Amino acid sequence: MYNSKVCIVILFLLVPDSHGGFNLGGINASGQIPKIPGNMGLIDADTPKDVFTKPSWNGGPDMELVFSDEFNTPGRTFWPGDDPYWEAVNLHYWQTNNLEWYDPEAITTKNGNLVVTLSQKDTHDLNYQGGENKFCFTGGYIESSVSLPGVNNVVGLWPAIWTLGNLGRAGYGASLEGMWPYTYDACDVGTVANQSVNGQPVAATENGDQGKGGVLSYLPGQRLSRCTCKGESHPGPIHSDGSYVGRAAPEIDMFEAQITGEPLTGQVSQSAQWGPFNAGYIWQNTSNNEVIPNPSITVQNTYIGGVQQQATSVLTNTNPNCYEGETGCFAVYGFEYITWVANNEVAWTLNVAGVGADSAAQISARPIPQEPMYIIMNLGMSTNFGPVDLANLPFPVHMSVDYIRVYQPVNARNIGCDPKAFPTAEYINTYIEAYTDPNLTTWKGDYGQPFPKNSFLNQC
Repeated sequence: MYNSKVCIVILFLLVPDSHGGFNLGGINASGQIPKIPGNMGLIDADTPKDVFTKPSWNGGPDMELVFSDEFNTPGRTFWPGDDPYWEAVNLHYWQTNNLEWYDPEAITTKNGNLVVTLSQKDTHDLNYQGGENKFCFTGGYIESSVSLPGVNNVVGLWPAIWTLGNLGRAGYGASLEGMWPYTYDACDVGTVANQSVNGQPVAATENGDQGKGGVLSYLPGQRLSRCTCKGESHPGPIHSDGSYVGRAAPEIDMFEAQITGEPLTGQVSQSAQWGPFNAGYIWQNTSNNEVIPNPSITVQNTYIGGVQQQATSVLTNTNPNCYEGETGCFAVYGFEYITWVANNEVAWTLNVAGVGADSAAQISARPIPQEPMYIIMNLGMSTNFGPVDLANLPFPVHMSVDYIRVYQPVNARNIGCDPKAFPTAEYINTYIEAYTDPNLTTWKGDYGQPFPKNSFLNQC
């Protein structure tokens, strides 16, 4: 009955450059630099002054506000050219088997909130409609105050706020092939297809995804790896030894909300996705590397990975009142590289040693993402994420976001999608079709582009 395809709406933050324009290109799709009257800067004029600074959650230096959107101006729309900060685009999203079509009409501002709506509505041959949005930063702390959609005891909704490296576009498959979920800067077997050469190491062929015969990885190899041969297409930068810095589109999730268990309980999954993978997807989750202050409400997720990704994920119980169908209260979620916050308290911390080198898989350490990351806010449904109780979901449902705020240490400010240390603009513009045509679902197949030659495979 339900088409498994999905279309998705993405909203780009248009960050002013040093010349006062907006990147990339200086103007939006309407040919103008739009504005909300009287409220135009990276810090929203409606942001309370007492939140302009914030202590670190994990013992780092105090942080200052570098971006905020309070969503207080009513009736904002997000079609291309409509908004000074965010821009919506339509695309056909198929990767997660969602049941809905994402549409700019599903996103607006009302009563001081960004409101994302999921409706039971026939559109584009699908039975439901929803929406999503995003923006760019590197490092620091991102925080949002959210009222979750629906009620706390009916399963099936998939509200989320998450981040993705700017070299990949959610929903644009060609841009993601060989990019997601890698975060890697070594030249070894971790950069190649299936994490193996001629069946070695053995860990790549056994104790992996049991639904795929125990194979560890179906990833096609890291497209922009440290093994990239000199002269091949790569956005840079270059290490002092002349090798390229490994680049990718990593993912860190502020939260993905779910309702599960007996009795049904609301939870948020707060995670990061990784590639290449540990043997058996088993990361070093010792008490020193997976720090959970309150194990009475927070536990490790039983899902640790499959052939497409490895996950470091922890589940935390939500405030059962903070759903639109309950009292509608708001709860604070966030992450600071790389401590997650739920209900305005530390939920868990991942220490970098947890994703260190793995001798069985013959891979090196995976660094905490250093890529410029953009934010995606979405409300959907997918049987990939869990059961969907269509009969009892109270459509239309709404995820309400009171604000998005980004903080960074004074000495580590880094806002924008094309930072000098990790450039993206020239590469994206060179292969713009992969970032603008959702019908190109693979880099090598549909788009017809080769992966750069790899020195580990003796291709230079």
